[in-house]
Amino acid sequence: MKILRSHLLGKWSAGVGDSFALLHDPTTEDPLAKVSSAGIDFRAAIEHARSKGGSALRELSFAQRGELLIAMSKAIHEHRKELLELSMKNCGTTRKDSKFDIDGATGTLYHYGALGKELGDGYVLPDGPGEQLGRSSIFWGRHGRVSRDGVAIHINAFNFPAWGFAEKAAAAILAGMPVITKPATSTCLVTERCIETVVEADCVPEGVLGLICGSVADLFDHLHGQDVVAFTGSARTALRIRSHENLLARSTSVNIEADSLNAAFLAPDVQPESEVWNLFIKEVCREITQKSGQKCTAVRRIFVPQEQLATVEEAMCEELSGRVTGSPFADKTNVGPLATADQLSSVLEGVTKLREVADLVHGSGERVDGVGAEPGKGYFFAPTLLRAREAGGSDLIHDLEVFGPVSTICPFDGEAPTAACLNSKGDGSLVTSVYSDSDQWTSDFLRRCGSWSGRFYLASEKMASQAPGSGVALPSSLHGGPGRAGGGEELGGIRALELYSQRIALQGSRRAVERFIGD
Repeated sequence: MKILRSHLLGKWSAGVGDSFALLHDPTTEDPLAKVSSAGIDFRAAIEHARSKGGSALRELSFAQRGELLIAMSKAIHEHRKELLELSMKNCGTTRKDSKFDIDGATGTLYHYGALGKELGDGYVLPDGPGEQLGRSSIFWGRHGRVSRDGVAIHINAFNFPAWGFAEKAAAAILAGMPVITKPATSTCLVTERCIETVVEADCVPEGVLGLICGSVADLFDHLHGQDVVAFTGSARTALRIRSHENLLARSTSVNIEADSLNAAFLAPDVQPESEVWNLFIKEVCREITQKSGQKCTAVRRIFVPQEQLATVEEAMCEELSGRVTGSPFADKTNVGPLATADQLSSVLEGVTKLREVADLVHGSGERVDGVGAEPGKGYFFAPTLLRAREAGGSDLIHDLEVFGPVSTICPFDGEAPTAACLNSKGDGSLVTSVYSDSDQWTSDFLRRCGSWSGRFYLASEKMASQAPGSGVALPSSLHGGPGRAGGGEELGGIRALELYSQRIALQGSRRAVERFIGD
C-alpha cells in the first residue's frame, strides 16, 4: 500500500509510528494509501520556509514570481492525464469533474503568473496615489503593500485537492510569501502528486512550497504575527482555528471560507422555454450535481415565483433524470460517489432532516448502487430535489447545508424585496445567482441584500452565450463571503495579494517615497 509523504525542510518524509489514517476508493471502498505526519518537526519546517523560501521569494520581482507560477502550472499540466485518473480513483469524481479540478488548478496558477508579468519588475504594490502632507509637496505621503516576513499556512477541503491548493498558493507566492499546504487527508493523494510534479520539475526555490500530509499537530503553536493561516472547510473547524490561543495572542492573520447555503433566484419576468429559463434549468441542475454536489458554490436553495413552481419542478426533474450515478470509470456515469463514508452518512442524515419540512420530488433520499460498481459497495447518492412545504422555506432549509447533490425548491411571491429577505436568511453565502432580464428587479434585489453574498452571478439573455455558471470561481473575481461563509476573501485578481502583504504608510520627501513605491 502506498505511504503518502510530506515535503518539508527541502525533503520528502513519511510519518512514523502506527498512527496512520487510511484513504479509500469511494467507488469500491478499497484502501488506497495510508498517511501520517507523526515525527515531523513543525517548528523547524516553519523556520525553514520563512528563512529559506521567504528570503528567496522577496529577492524576486513580481514578474519573476509570476514565472515561477507559470512553471508550476506547466509542471502539473504535463501530468494531466495521470492526475485525472488519480482524481477519479481517490475522489470518485467523473473525468469531466476531475478536469474541473485539475484544469482549474493549472489555469489559476497561469492566470496569476500572467498577472505577475503585468505587475512587472517592482517589489511593492502601490495603494492609491500620493498626497501632499505639508505646506508644499516637499513633505509627501503614500501607501503601499509589502510582502509579509512569514509563511502562509493553507488548510484545504477534500473537494478540490488540486484547485484548492493552487488558488491559495498562487496568490501567496506572487505576494512574496512561502507556502505550506495541508490538504484534507481523504483526498491528499491528488495533492501529493501535484506537489511532487513541481518538486520534480525543480521550478521553485527550496522552501517556497511545502506539503503536510496528515495532521497539523502543534503547527499553530509556532506561528507569529507575520504568518497567515487560510482555511477552507467546516464552520466548526474554522472556529477552532480562529480561537487558537497562540494565533489570538500573536495576532496571526486568519482567512476563512466555510459553509455556504448558496441561493438561485428565478425572477417573475422569466417565461418558460425562454433563453434565460433554459439557462436557469440547465445551470442550477449542473450546480446540484457537479462534483456530486460537493462544492462550496453549489446551489442549495432554489427560489421560484409561486405561479412557476410546478413548471420549474417538472423541468428540473426532467433534467436531473438524465444524470447517471455510478463509478467514474463507467461510460454512462455523470455523477460519481461521495468522497468518503462520513460524507455519505452526513448527506443521508441531512436529507432525513430536510424531509421534516420538505417533500421529495426527485431521488429516493437513500444510498443507491452505482452503475458499474459492485452492489452494496461505494458511497453513492443520487441527485435529490425537495420542495419546501411553506412559502420561502422553513428556518431549517436556510440553516442546514447538505454537502451532496441535494437542493430544495422554495416558492415565493416573486417580489424583489421578498427575494432579498430570503437570501439574507442564509446568514451569508459565497455566491447568489439571479436569473432575470429585468434590470430594475435585479437592482432592487441587490440594493437590499448586496452585503449578504460575496459574489452575485447575474444571468440574463445578454450574457447567456458566455455564461460560465455560478459555480465557477474565476481567478479575476472574488471568492469568499460574509457571515457563515467565513468572512474571508480569496482570488479577485490583485486583491488576493492583500492577505499576504502588509499595508504601510510612507511619510517623507517625495523623491524618497516614490523611489520605494514606484509609479
